[in-house]
Amino acid sequence: MLESPAVILHRLIGHHWRHGADREFYRLQARDAIRWLEGHGTPLGEGVRVLDLGCGQGIFGAELLARGCGVVFADSGEGLAEHLSGAAYRRIDLDREDPTLLGAYDVVVCSNVLEHLARPEAMLEAFPRLLTPGGRLYLSWTNWLSPWGGHDFSPFHYLGPRRGPALWDRWVRRPRLLEPYQNLFPTYIGRTLRMLRRQSGLAVLAVAPRYYTELAWITRIPVVREFATWNCAVLAQKTAGAAAAESSAQSAGVPARRASDPTKSPGS
Repeated sequence: MLESPAVILHRLIGHHWRHGADREFYRLQARDAIRWLEGHGTPLGEGVRVLDLGCGQGIFGAELLARGCGVVFADSGEGLAEHLSGAAYRRIDLDREDPTLLGAYDVVVCSNVLEHLARPEAMLEAFPRLLTPGGRLYLSWTNWLSPWGGHDFSPFHYLGPRRGPALWDRWVRRPRLLEPYQNLFPTYIGRTLRMLRRQSGLAVLAVAPRYYTELAWITRIPVVREFATWNCAVLAQKTAGAAAAESSAQSAGVPARRASDPTKSPGS
C-alpha cells in the first residue's frame, strides 16, 4: 500500500527531530524512493545492475542489494557502512574524474549529490553514457530555494549564499559542515530539467517532489516549484538514440557538448 505524501514527510521530519540524520532517516528516504521507482515500472531485483553514485554510507544501494540487485557503490571516500565492507566499491572524485569510467548500468542512483558538485553540468552530461540501452536514472537533489536548500544553515540560505551563512554563524553559532561554493552549490529545478532534456537519448519520464511524489504537479509550475519542492526527484531513461549519438560522436572525434551551469541563476 502506497503511503500518502503527508505520511512520509511527517515521518521524516519527526524522525529527524527526535534522532537527527541517522541511518534510519536515510533508509526511510531510500525505501520511499524505491516505492516511487517501482510504481513507474522500474525493475529492481535479480539480474539488475545498479550504480549507487555518490553513495555516502551506501544506504540506498544497500536497500537495492536486499532486493537482489547487483550494486556497485562509488564515492570519493571510504564512508561505506561497516556491514557493506565486502561490497563492490569504486573510488571516484566526481568533480575531477570522468564518471563514465565506472561503466554502464541498468539503473543509476544519484541521490543528494548534485548540489554538492562544483560542476553539476558535467555529471548531467555523463548520465546517458552511464546507462545501458533502456537503463533508468534516478536523480534527486535539494534545490537551492527549497526550505532545506541551505542544509545545515537553513533557512538562512534565503538571505543569500554569502550573507546567509555569515549571519547564521553570528546569530545561531551552531557548527555547520557545509559552505556555499565549497561543498554546497545553488542549483535550480528549471535549469537542471532543461539541461537533462537537452541530453541526446535521455528521456525524462517523471519529475516529482521527492518526499510527496503524489503532488508531482508542483514541479510543472515555474518559480513555484523552486520554493514548494523540498527535494526534486527525476526518473529518466536512456533511449535508442543515445547509443547512436555516442557512436557517431566517437567516430567523428567530436567532444561531448557542454551544457550551461545550473548553479548560476534560478531556473523557471
